[in-house]
Amino acid sequence: MCGIVGAVASRNVVSTLIEGLSRLEYRGYDSAGVAILNSNGIERVRAVGRVAAMQEKVIDANLTGMVGIGHTRWATHGGVTESNAHPHVSKGEIAVVHNGIIENHDEQRDRLKKLGYEFTSQTDTEVIAHLIHYYHQDLNLLAATQKAMAELTGAFAIGVVSVKEPEHMITARLGCPLLLGLGEGENFIASDVSAVLSVTRKVIYLEDGDVADIQRDGVTIYGKDGAEVTRKIHMSDVSLASLELGPYAHFMQKEIHEQPRALTDTIEALIDNNKFSSELFGTAANEVFSQIDSVLILAAGTSYYAALTAKYWLESIAKLPCNVEIASEYRYRQSVPNPKQLIVTISQSGETLDTMEALKHAKSLGQHLTLAICNVQESAIPRASQLVFYTRAGAEIGVASTKAFTTQLVALFTLAATLAKHRGLLSAAQEQEYLVALRQLAGSVQFALNLEPQIREWAKRFADKEHALFLGRGVHYPIALEGALKLKEISYIHAEAYPAGELKHGPLALVDNNMPVVVIAPNDTLLEKVKSNMQEVKARGGELFVFADADSHFTESEGVHVIRTPRHVGVLSPILHTIPVQMLAYHAALLKGTDVDKPRNLAKSVTVE
Repeated sequence: MCGIVGAVASRNVVSTLIEGLSRLEYRGYDSAGVAILNSNGIERVRAVGRVAAMQEKVIDANLTGMVGIGHTRWATHGGVTESNAHPHVSKGEIAVVHNGIIENHDEQRDRLKKLGYEFTSQTDTEVIAHLIHYYHQDLNLLAATQKAMAELTGAFAIGVVSVKEPEHMITARLGCPLLLGLGEGENFIASDVSAVLSVTRKVIYLEDGDVADIQRDGVTIYGKDGAEVTRKIHMSDVSLASLELGPYAHFMQKEIHEQPRALTDTIEALIDNNKFSSELFGTAANEVFSQIDSVLILAAGTSYYAALTAKYWLESIAKLPCNVEIASEYRYRQSVPNPKQLIVTISQSGETLDTMEALKHAKSLGQHLTLAICNVQESAIPRASQLVFYTRAGAEIGVASTKAFTTQLVALFTLAATLAKHRGLLSAAQEQEYLVALRQLAGSVQFALNLEPQIREWAKRFADKEHALFLGRGVHYPIALEGALKLKEISYIHAEAYPAGELKHGPLALVDNNMPVVVIAPNDTLLEKVKSNMQEVKARGGELFVFADADSHFTESEGVHVIRTPRHVGVLSPILHTIPVQMLAYHAALLKGTDVDKPRNLAKSVTVE
């Protein structure tokens, strides 16, 4: 959600800011803007819509300067208007960009109005600009920002520039991601490494409470206590090529087709060692795994459906009780803490605010055995966890998660098998069987990708529908949930998912010839039950779209359409059956003409409540 970029250099930084904002478009936004310090003071350009619209205005204004900040806004406080777009300016002297939410903005707004400040927007961010300006009358910009931070409640990442101190920039974070990019004679800030890759690969990830002073020849970081601190410098391994479309029409299409490679890369360490090893999760994993008696998984969105799948694996393979909770619900309810429970958090970005806060809540209850499953190195959630398993999906740009989800499933299956082995429940023969299945997974996924022409034809039957139903049973029920989510978020077709056995308990009332019903029907122990549920749909005039295995005995008939994925791949079947529901959503969205990579109202990285 939202995107920040800033630069301090000895050259014109306008093009760098615009390129950085373009790299952040995938996060989701509805307006964009930049503010530049130059001999005219603060020059600001903002526009509703895409970065390209703002760029045209920048060109018309002939904007130049060596210090500047930029922002892509996802509306929270106040509508989508130019006056609400960032950067926000106070008294023509201070400019601020901000990600996050200031919870006490009403109180601060009333106070600042009494001090003579006029507000031109409905945003909470304008409060920050005025508050820093107020303190900057007597303090330098660093001290004014630190004092303002102490009076703000909520989550934020900010970049601040001042006409009184035009040679540098101040940045700060609390609860929202922010990093520094280190160059030669120039330095940068960004909410995502993708925004600075064209100028540097050397980055520092700021910690909660950090405030940094950014100058051309270096950066100085101060911790939450105000003392100067040193933070580790990382070399980013994200490639610019991974951020480009290449031959694909959309990032979602690209990322669907990148799954064989992403899965292979994630599995690589397992295959190289030819075993499930606790060390895959960290040097302390053996000690942590010896202490646990159950598992609690905390996640949001697509990651929550990965967690629901993992519950089946953890309980059937590792014989460990497993609970799964939506992160935003868990943190606000009274639960019964268990210090012997392994707390697993799942987040593609490692910065998902709900999940991060849920992890903090669990730890506050005395639950310190923690494991993060994440796709972004050194992000906040892994840093706050004892153990970590990094998936290797690579950069995922499309808002609708695809390869991040399937690599999360591989990570969670690996966890289940590793815990089973640690507990003496995985025989050598079973371990090798699982490893063989993992080796063959990428090939099976490629086979499923080759079904795209058939799925494209199916999509034509969905494009004019308003509703759809997805059914699955057992470990495939979460895949039905994921399929329904994908369809609704990028095609805007309302979709729901149910365990197939629940049809008679309500959802069957919705079924008619205008309600397509998608069925996940692998050749497993529940297949005959699923077939019975399908007959209930058919008898009510419903049209069935069945994803079956090659060795399932289904025949097409009037109102029953069948696509066969590869032969049943056993315990990894949920991963394989994810591929066709992703492609169905993608092609339905194409036919409806929606913005596939940037669906309305949604953002990639959810860093606010």
